[in-house]
Amino acid sequence: MRGEYKVPGGKLVAVDVETDEAGERLARVAVSGDFFLEPDTALEDIDAALVGMPATASVAQLARAVEGVLDDSVTMVGFSAEAVAIAVRRALGHATGWHDHTFEIVHEGPQSPAMHMALDQAISESVDRGERRPTLRIWEWGAPAVVIGSFQSLRNEVDPEGAEKHGITVVRRISGGGAMFIEPGNTITYSLTVPSSLVEGLSFEQSYAFLDDWVLGALGSLGIEATYKPLNDIASPAGKIAGAAQKRLVGGAVLHHVTMAYDIDADKMLEVLRIGREKMSDKGTKSANKRVDPLRSQSGMARADVIEAFKAYFASRYDTVPGVVTDAERARAAELAETKFSTEEWTARVP
Repeated sequence: MRGEYKVPGGKLVAVDVETDEAGERLARVAVSGDFFLEPDTALEDIDAALVGMPATASVAQLARAVEGVLDDSVTMVGFSAEAVAIAVRRALGHATGWHDHTFEIVHEGPQSPAMHMALDQAISESVDRGERRPTLRIWEWGAPAVVIGSFQSLRNEVDPEGAEKHGITVVRRISGGGAMFIEPGNTITYSLTVPSSLVEGLSFEQSYAFLDDWVLGALGSLGIEATYKPLNDIASPAGKIAGAAQKRLVGGAVLHHVTMAYDIDADKMLEVLRIGREKMSDKGTKSANKRVDPLRSQSGMARADVIEAFKAYFASRYDTVPGVVTDAERARAAELAETKFSTEEWTARVP
């Protein structure tokens, strides 16, 4: 059995594994990859450390076994004991990689802010139940909005007078993170909903980098030097490009959505959002205008062309098929939009 794990920003780790006749313990392990390791004899130590481990061992247990045979004389570049453990889990079928799945790409017409929140939940529930393939959904916005995180204070994040002045709808999403200022035509938003097996063994921070890795490549294909900045930002030397947020469902499925600034009216944003001094100082800048650098200025491309380039890049890396929102999912989303995401009770649940 073979498992692979590409470390975000690092190297590929591959592991070939055989178990004993009962399938209970690892009988043979061979680690390989394009990483760097000194001294090279440490590779044999890593293999030997994993032989005899239970086939049900967790990533943490496998990583500890590897770390137990490494001392200060060993240098690992581009990978880690944890990366080896994740590859082992994939070889044993406990975790999956990108190429173990076929992804649906859904790109529909404009929806209301509340409906977008509801579609995220409805599609995530379908993936969580195993009724839908992993899905990349591109959003089109039907109205300007401020989207606040699940745990943010409404009054601390949004200026109601500014929102009313500019006709901004305020909605609360099911994931954590910060507020997003949205104007149709000036924002690129997508959701990536995947089964828990794809991020099995990854910490929350690692899963952000892992699920953002493809879009860094897509931006690179447009000539934009983008990097992941923990915990949930994507940035270039010119400034922040995007922010991500996640929600883990009961069954383990992961909703990972990203909002990118294609263009931005910074003055209007500052009238609508209350951006506190402490938050700004944490980002190392005194001006919110300097925090976000739109994709339009960096790519020189039309928004629609950027989106098509993203979709084409995703399809070039992974197995994809065109997808649609099912009738059942749309009905579920319509119900959620009316009874949850459009209600004051939900929007102001953290006043």
